[in-house]
Amino acid sequence: MRPLRACLGAAAADALAAAGATAFVAGSASGATTALANRWYAAAPYLMPLDNDPPDPAAIMDATGLKAFQLAFVLAPNGGGCSPTWDGTAPVSSDTAVQSVINTIRGKGGDVSVSIGGYGGTKLGQACSDPASTAAAYQQVITKYGLHAIDFDLEEPEYENTAAIHNEIGAAKILQQNNPGLYVSVTTAGTADGTGWFGKQMLLEAKSQGFTPNNFSIMPFDGGFNGAASQTSALTNFNSILQSTFGWDQATAYAHEGFSGMNGRSDTGEIFTQADFQTVLDYATSHHMDRFTFWSLNRDRQCSPPDNGGRTSGTCSSVAQNSWDFAAYSVKFAGATPPTTQPTSTPTPTPTPPSTSCKTAWSSSAVYTAGNEVSYGKHNWKAKWWTQNEVPGASQWGPWQDEGAC
Repeated sequence: MRPLRACLGAAAADALAAAGATAFVAGSASGATTALANRWYAAAPYLMPLDNDPPDPAAIMDATGLKAFQLAFVLAPNGGGCSPTWDGTAPVSSDTAVQSVINTIRGKGGDVSVSIGGYGGTKLGQACSDPASTAAAYQQVITKYGLHAIDFDLEEPEYENTAAIHNEIGAAKILQQNNPGLYVSVTTAGTADGTGWFGKQMLLEAKSQGFTPNNFSIMPFDGGFNGAASQTSALTNFNSILQSTFGWDQATAYAHEGFSGMNGRSDTGEIFTQADFQTVLDYATSHHMDRFTFWSLNRDRQCSPPDNGGRTSGTCSSVAQNSWDFAAYSVKFAGATPPTTQPTSTPTPTPTPPSTSCKTAWSSSAVYTAGNEVSYGKHNWKAKWWTQNEVPGASQWGPWQDEGAC
């Protein structure tokens, strides 16, 4: 991703994976977890677990209801070689630190996706000789952590390297085939026109290899953007690019399109506030887009002292906020019901029921988002965040606010 997202003896590539043998996602000595719904992997915000003052994911989960995290970044070793490391320095094969973070998240009912690439460092697509060896390196990551989702963050300078992008797209296709049900996202740079020349070349490479991920996501920031209107315009233009490249209709293109934003002040001084995130979220849900995420949770807190947008930081947003304000939009996307088209005529207002009337009864199988109201135990309750199968009133600090007897 951007400069502030630049990444921090590695094991040899697994010969069996290199040969293309099927490797099931659930097969992990580290203890794979039951997969979340795809909507959660599509909503997972980025988190650097080893750098930029990593926040406690358990605290974020408790505060917001967030369940999924996009861990960043897996790279080739700084010293060279075709084996996976965290940030170019910590071999995946011997990792315990990131595994501990994953265990914490899974212990609270969540899960992770892992992002490979980013803005800095050497990518495995550059270091490995072909798609098969690149896929073998990534398969080590999938198997080690029992992953159900992976993100290919393909941007400068790697996406200017034709051979590297061939290896990355080819690897993504192999992993998709060898890991049934694996959620695969591809993230690339955004421009006012949707994406630039190299992004379009990457899409053509995917088309030539017959590879279709769950989504292609653009990052509409660090490119002269000015708030949500410029971002939604870029998403509209990117949709047209997907249509023309793959021959999709508009709805199919949106179903394979994603947004990856930057919260607060970007590297180039753009400012994206909570209101901007809400506008893009409304656009994403109303167009039935597949992904809504952001860089990063490490930045989802107010700077101390507040600097009113004066600097870009990897550990705070530089805008006025409460901690984890931006994570709340990921939670909304994961549980959002796309808004319905409003009728052109003015409907007859529905009388507001008395405050003592009971709302619709709570259901253990239903998904509720912030603001939804239910009744349970002769009380009305309002959801504070996304929730499912959490009994109203079961916990003082739970997702339900008691609105009184009904």
